[in-house]
Parts: sequence; C-alpha cells; structure tokens
Amino acid sequence: MFLTITTTGTPERPATDLGFLLHKHPEKSQAFSTSYGKAHVLYPEADAERCTAALLLEVDAVALVRRGKGKGRGGAPDAALAQYVNDRPYAASSLLAVALSGVFSSAMRGVCNARPGLPAQPRPLRIEVPALPARGGPELVRRLFEPLGWAVTVEPVPLDVRFPEWGDSRYVRLVLESEALTLAEALRHLYVLLPVLDDAKHYWVASDEVDKLLRAGEGWLPDHPEQKVITSRYLSRRWSLTRQAMERLELVRLAEADDSEVEDIDNAVEAEGETEEKPTPLAVQRRDAIITALKASGAARVLDLGCGQGQLVQALLKDPAFTEIVGVDVSMRALTIAGRRLKLDRMGERQAARVKLFQSSLSYTDKRLAGYDAAVLSEVIEHLDLPRLPALEYAVFGAARPRTVLVTTPNVEYNVRWESLPAGHVRHGDHRFEWTREEFRVWARAVAERHGYGVEFVPVGLDDPEVGPPTQMAVFQTEKNDVNVKEAKAA
Repeated sequence: MFLTITTTGTPERPATDLGFLLHKHPEKSQAFSTSYGKAHVLYPEADAERCTAALLLEVDAVALVRRGKGKGRGGAPDAALAQYVNDRPYAASSLLAVALSGVFSSAMRGVCNARPGLPAQPRPLRIEVPALPARGGPELVRRLFEPLGWAVTVEPVPLDVRFPEWGDSRYVRLVLESEALTLAEALRHLYVLLPVLDDAKHYWVASDEVDKLLRAGEGWLPDHPEQKVITSRYLSRRWSLTRQAMERLELVRLAEADDSEVEDIDNAVEAEGETEEKPTPLAVQRRDAIITALKASGAARVLDLGCGQGQLVQALLKDPAFTEIVGVDVSMRALTIAGRRLKLDRMGERQAARVKLFQSSLSYTDKRLAGYDAAVLSEVIEHLDLPRLPALEYAVFGAARPRTVLVTTPNVEYNVRWESLPAGHVRHGDHRFEWTREEFRVWARAVAERHGYGVEFVPVGLDDPEVGPPTQMAVFQTEKNDVNVKEAKAA
C-alpha cells in the first residue's frame, strides 16, 4: 500500500520544507509500528526544487484476520483463503488512512514548532495513490475531490491488460494536484475520503467516529455537495451515527455563517432623537446587560454556550469577579478565531487559567458543562429549528443545570423600526425564527416550570413603548440562587 506527496519550491521557499511539515527528516528512512503491520516513510527525492515523501504500509494479513477483521462486507465470512489473499496489503483503504493519522499526526493538525508559520501557507502539492478501491467509479472520485480544490486525474485499472474486453476493475490510479491548499488540509481530505471510496473499514465503527469525522472535516465537510455520501460511508452506513453526524454538521454550518449581517443590524440601532453622538451598538448593550445580570446573580464560574468568536468571553475576562470562563461552540473555526482574539498563546499563566475553549454541540448532553454557576445563550436559540429546541433545553436546563441561565434573542416586533430591514425579513439569513415578546415569554415560562427555575424578563436596548426592545433577555434562576440575587440587589 503506497502513497506519495510531492511539492516544488524555490531557493527562498525550498521544497524540503516538506520535511518540517511532516516532522520527518528527508535524509532519513523511518519505520513505525501499526496495529496491522509497519509503516515506512522515505524520500525518493529531496532538494530545493522538488521533494517527495512516500508512505509505504506493509500490512500483516495474518494479524488482520486474527483480530477478527477477516470478514467480508456486511459481516458475512469470506472463503477461508480469501481472508488471507485479498487487496488489503495493496489497495489504499482505512488501513492507510489510520497510518496517515498516526505517522503524520502533527502535520494533520497543522502543528510545526520549529517553523510555526509554515503549516498555514498553501503550497504546490501532488499526491499520488497508485491503487485505490473506488466503489462508484472515477465519477465519484471526481465528485468527492474536485469541490475541495483539487485537479483530479483518475485512471481506471483494467481487470486484465491481456483481456481488455473484460473491462475495468473497481480500482483506480489517482493523482491530485493543487497550489491553493495547505498540507494539513490535504491530509485531512485523504484521511476521510480514502475509506469513503473503499466503502469499508477494517475496524468496528463506534460513536467516537463521529467526533473523528467532524475534526477531520472541519472547514470543508459542512458545505461539501456530497456530504451525505461521505458521512454515511465513513460511518459504515450506521444510520444512528450518520444522523447524529449530519445534525452536528448542520449546527456547524449555521455557527459558521457570516455574522456580518447581524453586526450591521446591531450597529444600526439608534435611540429616538439621536444627536450627532454615535450610539452604543446593540451588541455592546447586550454584552453589558449580560454581565450586569451575571454579577447580580453572584456567578463566578460562567459558561458562554455558542460563544462564536469570543466577544463575550473577552469582555468577561476583564472582570476579576469571574474566576472561570468557558467558551463552548460547535464550530472549530469559530473557536480558533476566538483563541486568536483572546491571544491565548500570549496570555499570562494566571489569566490563562481562567479561560477555556472547547467544542461541543448544545443539542447533546455533555458532562463537561455540569457544575457551573451560570450559563449564557446569547443570540443562539433562533439559529435552531424549532423541533430541536427541546434537545437544547434538556442539555442546558436538565443535564448541565447551572444556577443561573441567561437567554437573549431578537424581538421580532422591533424589526419595523429598521428602515434597512425589508418588511417580513428576519435579521439574519440563518435565523430559523424570531419571536414576539409574548412568544418568548410563553416558551421561557414553560421551560422554567419543567425544570424548576424562576424566570424574569429584561429589555436590552431602547424599550420602545409600542414594539418593545430590540433584544429580549430571560433570566432563569433556581430557588437557591433567587435568594442570592435578592441579597445582591439589596446590598
């Protein structure tokens, strides 16, 4: 089983930078043990103009059978001989994908301590896989790789060159070329799509495969036109896992939607009788209202659920009253931007100990969210389809159960005050709904009753006597925390 990665360069940007990216020195040949054989990394050529790294995987067919993987697709046993004589040692499959992730793990994550800026730079890449099973033929290969920016050359391998009338086999020779992708992106594409084309895996697919798929597919899978095919095949057509992955990918797509439209609307909010002084943007007023409510509740450990690019986390860090701030989002891209905004890599040790960022879906329970004083859902619920709200409700109010929960959402009645917003339109293209004040209060009171919270409503922004405020906020508190809030207000 064989794969090569080739790049070209110049004296100023030598091709041998590939060695830094792969964390494998071009002058050495290295071997690595895997569960089913041995992986070798070597460089057939390496100079400033051209560098090629080769990954050769020797598969131990006997070990593969002994570990219970000598069965055919669908679980039916192969003939005894077929367990030992098959295409596994020669054709790219999930075996090669796992070897890629193990041998080139740092490269796949885009990490290079010796040259930190190098992984983010696109470079000319040529990847060749001499033998690749392609259930779906060359057309499916193109449909999978071309949307990702690859120039694809795919040649069917004949069943027997002596008898062309027999036609082509299910194997192809694949060449991928690009000048616009990073090496990390290329490796993640291969890690997911090699087993997808083979439509089989050499190991049992469990629920953790969904997390692996979302990590490797971050940045490209949510918008891929063949997302459903990729997800289903990668998860061995296990419907429950496929459905879970598709739901999480949809949440990622929504979370990564451009927030510029929301910011434009927020920044357009102006008080009546506005003077020449620039008004405070609604986004800032909303963060101030949230911080005020959090301090009134006495919260010290706070969750920002759906933290996006970290604006609220950044504001909370400025106040020492908040000893632990956790930003949670389904989008790794948003979390990466949040990390840059917060300058986590340059933050002092004491300050860094106060903040965490991690990925999670709010539609599923997560033990890491339990035990906090307060949770904030700021402009989050309107991005979900209404049938999904009960799942979020249970994950936050039932499972995590912080003492205080703050929920903000647009007030649709206020939309008529914006001349820039066409009649009948919501404030953002990804809003699945926008509630009136009464609709929001009916939902919030029902949630509070089901989970043992009290709830109060706070206007955010100018409270128009006719249509109400632009943003409405519900403050949910358990009975224990109600006492703390009253004492704080009294003080």
